[in-house]
Amino acid sequence: MIPKILIVEDEEALGTLLRYNLEAEGYEVQLIAEGDEAETALHESVPDLLILDWMLPGLSGIELCRRLRARKQTKRLPIIMLTARGEESERIRGLSTGADDYVVKPFSVPELMARINAMLRRVNPELVSKNLKAGDIELDRETHRVNRAEREIHLGPKEFRLLEYLMHNPGRVYSREQLLNAVWGQDVYVDERTVDVHVGRLRRAINRGKAVDPIRTVRGAGYAFDDKFGKLN
Repeated sequence: MIPKILIVEDEEALGTLLRYNLEAEGYEVQLIAEGDEAETALHESVPDLLILDWMLPGLSGIELCRRLRARKQTKRLPIIMLTARGEESERIRGLSTGADDYVVKPFSVPELMARINAMLRRVNPELVSKNLKAGDIELDRETHRVNRAEREIHLGPKEFRLLEYLMHNPGRVYSREQLLNAVWGQDVYVDERTVDVHVGRLRRAINRGKAVDPIRTVRGAGYAFDDKFGKLN
């Protein structure tokens, strides 16, 4: 499935910048500005990686990190801590609290992206695999190219993200709202019927002639990539 990253950062401009770059890399991103709210969210759902600011309103990042390491569900959650504290003693404190990596502000966004990819690759290499393949369809996340039966398929950005999102978890049914949040973003107000329009465009692009349609429409629920697509019965 698509790696889910939680950013806990109270600097709005920095949080928005990080979310934009991570979503452009194909990650599913949630942005929270307060430590207490982040703790609640982490009790409900555990992401694949946490980017955590040291200084936060309410519950501090360092305390949140300590609490997460004390919980069985989040004991091994990869955590990258962001901070303006560059002294050696502070870096040691952050790492000893349980952070896996420590990045001092201001930092290079490309370097942070490289650290995120490296950490996810160590934890679960499948999460950052550049290729997705099912049946005769192959999707390359790095080049943004899609081929079916050795024929290149040209997709728009939204259709590519839809296909990528569905292919990451074959068989799972996603509601229109879930697809909107994943492809268009949680802060963008778009009518749910927009999903139907883009799924239609995606189908026309990947299904030519007598090709089998790998996308299932689940009435009253949403869409799924057929988990039996390309498999022998």
